[in-house]
Amino acid sequence: MKITYDTYTDILTIILKDAAIAESDEEKPGMILDYDTDGHMVSIEILDASRRVTQPNQMVYELAGSAV
Repeated sequence: MKITYDTYTDILTIILKDAAIAESDEEKPGMILDYDTDGHMVSIEILDASRRVTQPNQMVYELAGSAV
């Protein structure tokens, strides 16, 4: 998984897997979901991220639970 924030375009992108995008849907205004040829979600794009996300240029990563 990879997360990028482009300050110039103000777009936050969350890439879930490295696959070609076959289809994109704007589910809600400013929220674009990208899918591969099998219909699996590949990435999420948040337009105007500075208006929609608290501190888009900062990220906190937490791993919930633990593997035994």
